[in-house]
Amino acid sequence: MRRLSSALFLLGLGLLIAAIFQTMEFGSVAPIAGQAINTVAAEQVGAANFVTAVVLAYRGFDTLLELTILFTAATAGGLVLGKPRAGASRDPDSGFILRAGADLFFPLLLVVGLYIILHGHLTPGGGFQGGVILASAFFIPILARPGTSMNHRRVSLIEGFAGAGFILIGLLAMLGGKEFLSPLLDQGELGALLSAGSLPLLYIAVGLKVGSELAGLLAQLSETEATD
Repeated sequence: MRRLSSALFLLGLGLLIAAIFQTMEFGSVAPIAGQAINTVAAEQVGAANFVTAVVLAYRGFDTLLELTILFTAATAGGLVLGKPRAGASRDPDSGFILRAGADLFFPLLLVVGLYIILHGHLTPGGGFQGGVILASAFFIPILARPGTSMNHRRVSLIEGFAGAGFILIGLLAMLGGKEFLSPLLDQGELGALLSAGSLPLLYIAVGLKVGSELAGLLAQLSETEATD
């Protein structure tokens, strides 16, 4: 019975997707909202990557809610994890190749993560993508060296300051008579690294918050004792 219901659901879903694709005109003119953003984003925001202009300028409050959801999910995940491992139950030591590879990848991932965050207003990427890479940079050494732990207090401080900085930039815009999270500072030259006003600062805050939350959660997961 379960297989029959699953098959009927998949059949209905397939018919729905097929009907949607039949009515869509691929390669047609962009929607009205997209046209408006493509026309004025460079002048209003100064970001060469229009996705960044949408995420941080035109709907920055939605991005703040996404960060709130991520924080809630990470907090809930930390609460449901089990107790920390006892000293005798830690994983066996890893080999030389794994440890050397972790040491090699740490600076590379750190540079790539920071590059993606700092260039999010110029090229595809930004705080969310770069934050995940930063989290990987700090988590891989923990996997390579069982028994090592992350300073969760320091991670929590970074996460808190990053979130507070994101909100503070939005409040500063309101104090200046603008909407919440409206771009501040000089827009600079379109396509230059120092451009788009305060948007790169917002992406730095997003990257640090995402990276610290994810790295802390993964580290806590690795330090948790498995239950039978």
